[in-house]
Amino acid sequence: MARRAQARHTLTCGTPGAVIVASARAAAQRISPSPVDPIVARSGDDVPFDRLVTDLGAAGYTRVVRVEARGEFTVRGGIIDVFPAQGGAAIRLDFWGDRVESVRTFSVSSQRSEHDVAELVAYPPREVRPDGDMVALAANLVRAEAWAAATWDRIAERVMFPGIESWLPWLAPSRTVLSEMPPGGTMVVFDPVGVTDRARELAAEESDLAEALAPTWGFGAAGDHPLLYLDLPIEDDRALFVPPVPTGPDDTVVRVRGLDATPGDVDSVAGALSALIASGTTTVVAMDGDAAADRVAGVLSAGGIDLPRRDRLEVAESAVLGTGIHHGFRLVDVGVAVFGEQSIAGRRRAHRRIGRRAPAETATFRDLREGDYVVHYRHGIGRFEGLVAKTVAGVERDYLIVAYAAGDKLYVPTDQLDAIRRYTGGEKPRVSRMGGADWSATKARVRKAVATIAEQVVSLHRARAVASGHAFGPDGPWQSELDAAFPFEETPDQLQAIEDVKVDMQSERPMDRLVFGDVGFGKTEIAVRAAFRAATGGRQTAVLCPTTLLAQQHFQTFTERFDPFPIRVAMLSRFLTAREQKSVVRKLATGEIDVVIGTHRLLSEDIHFKDLGLLVVDEEQRFGVGAKDAIKGLRVGVDVLTLTATPIPRTLEMALTGIRDVSHIRTAPEDRHPILTYVGPLEERSVSAAIRRELLREGQVFYVHNRVQSIDRAVARLRELVPNARYAVVHGQMSEGRLEQVMLDFWNHRYDVLVATTIIESGLDLPMVNTLLVERADLLGLAQLYQLRGRVGRSNQRAYAYLFHPPEQSLSEEARRRLRSIGEHTELGSGFDLALRDLEIRGAGSILGEVQTGHIAAVGFDLYARLVAEAVRELEGRPASEDRPAEVRIEIPVNAYLAEEFLPDQEARLEAYRRLATATTVGEVADVAAEWR
Repeated sequence: MARRAQARHTLTCGTPGAVIVASARAAAQRISPSPVDPIVARSGDDVPFDRLVTDLGAAGYTRVVRVEARGEFTVRGGIIDVFPAQGGAAIRLDFWGDRVESVRTFSVSSQRSEHDVAELVAYPPREVRPDGDMVALAANLVRAEAWAAATWDRIAERVMFPGIESWLPWLAPSRTVLSEMPPGGTMVVFDPVGVTDRARELAAEESDLAEALAPTWGFGAAGDHPLLYLDLPIEDDRALFVPPVPTGPDDTVVRVRGLDATPGDVDSVAGALSALIASGTTTVVAMDGDAAADRVAGVLSAGGIDLPRRDRLEVAESAVLGTGIHHGFRLVDVGVAVFGEQSIAGRRRAHRRIGRRAPAETATFRDLREGDYVVHYRHGIGRFEGLVAKTVAGVERDYLIVAYAAGDKLYVPTDQLDAIRRYTGGEKPRVSRMGGADWSATKARVRKAVATIAEQVVSLHRARAVASGHAFGPDGPWQSELDAAFPFEETPDQLQAIEDVKVDMQSERPMDRLVFGDVGFGKTEIAVRAAFRAATGGRQTAVLCPTTLLAQQHFQTFTERFDPFPIRVAMLSRFLTAREQKSVVRKLATGEIDVVIGTHRLLSEDIHFKDLGLLVVDEEQRFGVGAKDAIKGLRVGVDVLTLTATPIPRTLEMALTGIRDVSHIRTAPEDRHPILTYVGPLEERSVSAAIRRELLREGQVFYVHNRVQSIDRAVARLRELVPNARYAVVHGQMSEGRLEQVMLDFWNHRYDVLVATTIIESGLDLPMVNTLLVERADLLGLAQLYQLRGRVGRSNQRAYAYLFHPPEQSLSEEARRRLRSIGEHTELGSGFDLALRDLEIRGAGSILGEVQTGHIAAVGFDLYARLVAEAVRELEGRPASEDRPAEVRIEIPVNAYLAEEFLPDQEARLEAYRRLATATTVGEVADVAAEWR
């Protein structure tokens, strides 16, 4: 929406040389009367501080504790952090009173300031923002359109709620972006008949949908329903029409040709570029992003093709740019050729990525509320009662209040917060008594119990140290070509994981690495590059998936990525006929297949590899006991890479460090938005509204009904609610061929709504699907709900997840807590927080076994994991004291606390204190301080 506002602002200002490109759908959409002017603040300007804060909120920016996503801002003392919604870097404004002292970019990953810039330019992230006229109109609609009185009331109260844009037809005059064309502008209309027909088609579809929904919503005749899409007035003196075919003898024909190159084929693209440059044609390669442009320029230079890397073009200059387009073209008569992203890489770079702060490192106190249980390493389990400032001996500091049994209270100085952890144990704990021997006895009992686990960890660690595997060589000549064809810009986390895997595979010790990352954060590319390294090193790769749908998707990804190279990829699953499976099995044994992707079928006794070098396991925890035993047999002497989006707590990872190496991908795509999540009773009106909104923006819907026996009845009910949508059904009892065909048809947008069981929960990447509706969400586990929600929001479109429970039934306490947790944790990268909450709800027995559950409940999961780590250290001959917080007293006559004016949010202050308390080097303290400057 901010980019749309930016385009409209550019248009209305009459910016010289500006070109606005719009589809028929975008041009026909009714525009909001809300202003589109940006908020601007320059270094050295006098800008009233409080007014800027107010203006950001009024523009639709969300005030948060820490800026991590576009459209957010925060205030800390005299500092305002803003992440402009339209794009670009996050900006930090440092004020002295009402004067802007400095404007700098900062990293949302590290929160550290980076470079000085001239100004902040922040366009509104919301297109509809209730102002005086809109508020008055909404107040009148409460009576005139009583069927939506609750919505009009919210708008009249100036509430900017998710989905407010869908109410624009009632709130805005009949104006499109074309009505904002400045007097001296020119409008170029490609295929004018097609454009006007498309606008009428959109209006007709919306009118039909309104007619279908009228009985459910009760808003009267469809003809009285204002429309979002309007007719396009292109009969304008300033319009230049470009029909697809000549319409008369005086027409000028512009010869536009495709490029004589096979997309993604390096040799073909290089040959076409060389020929065009040699012929004197101005040749431009336009990649999507600076990093991709830098890589391509390097590859071309190494191949002897002289195309300089430029940030902008001079007239008739050939170059490589970082401002990309999708498809390439050639203007024959003009002598210009442009290679787009797809012309070079074979597909479009869908979106760039940008670093976000790792939730895993900040979850300790982020959700700590008064009344929650905490664990003090020395004093035991108590109840958190808040953070207070106290003056002791003339020195003011903040203290954490922890209440214990018998009315005792402990005031914990903030420099000792490393000794405090939030309690996670699956049940209501018994509060400890301060000064008693019970807590010491409890810790001693748990230490004795974890000794067995520690011995297993140490023995596995020693066995791995002496095991012998295959050491792969360094990067081959094709590696840079594969890297350049990656359809995203790698994040720092991805690059680190790629490097981790590279180092592991070059070692003689067999790799056993776990790559953890939230849904859609780019784990598959780590496996692609590992398999490429194995194949170019002469070894085979097996990619093991829990479902046939996920195997099919991985097969498509690997095939596409390896298409320019002589790497043979095959799939083995129930999608194949018996004859096809037999052929794949034979070729695996003879070495005719380099990479095989399959389900548990790969674990069958008839599968034999000629020279297996790498095993990739996707979501290992979803395989059964028998499959896991078979996987163990495959692992012997082979490099193993495990991918998972299932949240694993940071402390559990620390306890298991001796078993597996772990890489984290914590970085979300730049254009991804947190998924708006609604949890509530199932109402037909909510269902129809959600589907209607998605259809209006030409998207698709997942509807989860997890009972095969009644799934057809669910489809029939949906047809009654929204009859003009196209429906399809998938579930695990369908035949292989039918399941595959339906998914392919849905992929190709032949259906609007896919009604499915939870078979869709893993791995599917469908960017057009941005609405999820789940019936009986109360019957699903937290991990399942998290995975299902990850099926939407995989593009730059705002995504919605509706998790319904029966309106007439009371929920169990466990189900209520699950749904509340998934509703609260909607931010990108919230997997770790959900994992800890899941431990609270279910207990830790499912992770570490029922034998240890009582011990975990006694001390909390975090301290339990710390005790395991201590035991491991002792068995390895290292001092266990490294894991025990030292009790250090710092007594200096200086006020040392974070003022509430600087960090008004208590959770944020607690987290800041914790990070300082856990810092072990001067450099770590400097890192924390750098974030606050």
